[in-house]
Amino acid sequence: MSTSVHQNQAQWLAGASCQSSPNFNARPDPADISLLVIHNISLPAGEFATGYIDQLFCNTLDCHSHPSFESLRGVEVSAHFLIRRCGELVQFVALDQRAWHAGLSSFGGRDNCNDFSLGVELEGTDHQAYTEQQYQTLVQLTSELQERYPMITAERIVGHCDIAPGRKTDPGAAFDWLSFRQRLNSAYQSAHSSAHKGVPQK
Repeated sequence: MSTSVHQNQAQWLAGASCQSSPNFNARPDPADISLLVIHNISLPAGEFATGYIDQLFCNTLDCHSHPSFESLRGVEVSAHFLIRRCGELVQFVALDQRAWHAGLSSFGGRDNCNDFSLGVELEGTDHQAYTEQQYQTLVQLTSELQERYPMITAERIVGHCDIAPGRKTDPGAAFDWLSFRQRLNSAYQSAHSSAHKGVPQK
């Protein structure tokens, strides 16, 4: 864990592996976190568990290692989280900082979604089914983030395609939004039902 992580422990989730990316800057208003954006990524395209995603986000990717990486030369990009195919959760940017994941984007009449969003990358492609482990981790992560940031309501959990239509397509047709939202709602109901157990009735 890097020194920057130690200095700002509360902004790094305990359940995530931490790799500190240099690709972030300050939000205009750290209290205005109100959007969750789901992406996908694979490097090279369609290949998994290569380690290249981590290198890209940490600016250590050797662009000579694959022909398709030439287009990534000089690119500085990051997300707050990556969920690997095995379900492992990795955090790259502190929650209160602005990760560089959304690019040119707009939601609810506001541009520059990086300013007020959290970005989650799923290791995957638009047309290959995500794993059960990824959905489980995503639901758990989303539930925790919604507890921390109540302005991230169900309507404000979107895909990259929703904030950059025509430019981005992820998380793609392979992502089961209906199942994800049902699982998220079930997790919410379960958590709040447990919270009220044992409360004396008046």
